[in-house]
Amino acid sequence: MAAPLVDSFGRAHDNLRISVTDRCNIRCFYCMPETGVEFVERKEILDFEEIERFVHIAVQHGITKLRVTGGEPLVRRDLPVLIQRLAKVPGIRDLALTTNGILLPELAEPLYEAGLRRINVHLDTLDRDRFRQITRRDDLARVLEGLAAVRRLGYTVKLNAVAVKNLVEPDVVPLALYARENGFEVRYIEFMPLDAQNLWDRRKVLLADDIIEILSREISPLQPIPDPDPRAPATEYAYADGNGRVGFIASVSRPFCMNCNRIRLTADGKLRYCLFAIEEADVKTLMRSGASDDEIAALIRRNIGQKWEGHEINSARFVAPPRPMYSIGG
Repeated sequence: MAAPLVDSFGRAHDNLRISVTDRCNIRCFYCMPETGVEFVERKEILDFEEIERFVHIAVQHGITKLRVTGGEPLVRRDLPVLIQRLAKVPGIRDLALTTNGILLPELAEPLYEAGLRRINVHLDTLDRDRFRQITRRDDLARVLEGLAAVRRLGYTVKLNAVAVKNLVEPDVVPLALYARENGFEVRYIEFMPLDAQNLWDRRKVLLADDIIEILSREISPLQPIPDPDPRAPATEYAYADGNGRVGFIASVSRPFCMNCNRIRLTADGKLRYCLFAIEEADVKTLMRSGASDDEIAALIRRNIGQKWEGHEINSARFVAPPRPMYSIGG
């Protein structure tokens, strides 16, 4: 095993997020425009062999955790084949996937058989009309069917809910109650400047502290989980009544950049040291030009060596990334 992937601020990286497609079957307003979305040509998307090779190289340099994302990863043909390959990579201790859940009724079982055990399902609301407003699609029933399937199979499930002010306040409590009833954990994610239409405004962010106050008042007081993992993106709280926990990814109000241990591989083969990075390293071109494993490993180290201190969302110096969220990978 080579030396750990440590940046200039002393942060060791063991977590790789892999986007397998930039395509999606819904159109959440905070991520994609409703029409005219430009996708990468299919020939520019990494194939399964290229993804698997990159993972094998990264593992030799300290990567132990993988999360498969999109776009919507379940629209990638034969995804269970890739999951099975990744689950068998020696050195990988944790494999997870993030999805909007619409295709889970068909794919939950094949993915489980392939070795997947952890899944995050994006769900902002249990209200059909508001689901249509946010996603521009009428697929809430499909998502709930998919969640029933993963619960039946025994997955560990987290729900990802984007917190947009003056929109989702009515959904905070119902979603939390639904999670408690089904043994899921909700993760409320502060609305971030990653949309394709420049809609973000800090005044549109429903802050973690506001959600904590709502849940503590309406359900049960929330208490911070003692001895948290300092490198986890979510700050976790437990209900005082002992029935479940809630997570908050507070990228705006409580940036966690100095604990970051993640790198990202986009569907078109670019390596990013931060979700908000301006620059990328071109893995695909290097790989397709016949580069050795050592050359690809050197590229990974150079990219991490350039990692900045943080994204500066709360600073006048902040510049939004040139790619929207669906193109980067969740």
